[in-house]
Amino acid sequence: MLRYRVIPLVLLDGYSVVKTIQFDVRRNLGNPITVARVYNMRNVDELILLDIDATKEGRGIDLHTVQTVAAECFMPLTVGGGLQTCDDIAKTLAAGADKVSLNSVIFDNIDLLKEAVAVFGSQCIIVSIDVKKDSNGKYILYSHSDKKVNLSLDECLDLIASSNVGEILVNNVDNDGVMEGYDLDLINYVSKCIKSIPIIVAGGASSPTDCSSAIKSGASAVSAASLFHFTSFTPRSCKENMAAANIPVRL
Repeated sequence: MLRYRVIPLVLLDGYSVVKTIQFDVRRNLGNPITVARVYNMRNVDELILLDIDATKEGRGIDLHTVQTVAAECFMPLTVGGGLQTCDDIAKTLAAGADKVSLNSVIFDNIDLLKEAVAVFGSQCIIVSIDVKKDSNGKYILYSHSDKKVNLSLDECLDLIASSNVGEILVNNVDNDGVMEGYDLDLINYVSKCIKSIPIIVAGGASSPTDCSSAIKSGASAVSAASLFHFTSFTPRSCKENMAAANIPVRL
């Protein structure tokens, strides 16, 4: 039976954990090792670690940090940030990551997706896309690293579907950090466009009920940061709410 997942999302600005609001305002939350230890004690399903400044600053994620966090984790660890080649991916996996997340590279080297899947297998490769609405209310892709975006959302989803990656992480920039709920319309839209690839959603969770709503809208997993940093809710709180809504989870 498919069990739906709750995945804490840990964002780095190099060496420190940060939390953003709409990818702009930042709050420093300390050491990633300490954060990883807390989530490990809470027996979470998985953990996602993303260096949000790596590509913008022309560097990779710090592999020593990855190695240290991985040593603290007894759950699958996804790592992203500055990954541009299969060699980058290999080094990140060797440092302890179970999966990698590719984001900005899809704007200038979409072929890396298929190459990475061929080399490492679908289960290792996640594509992360950031989406927001333009002035006309249309969903468009957003690049935090200031890459030129030449793809529409539909074109991007078609390319992702054809690359056979293991999962897709969809983050709504407009909802990031504001804690007003996931964008259910976006989740529903993406899930209908990509029926064969599991969808992890991020951006806006404010309560366990939001997590259940996201799953019912088509997500296979929910990820969150502010929900766990700034409220008393835990990943288990979310899974208990999901279980009460007859959504299969691992408790």
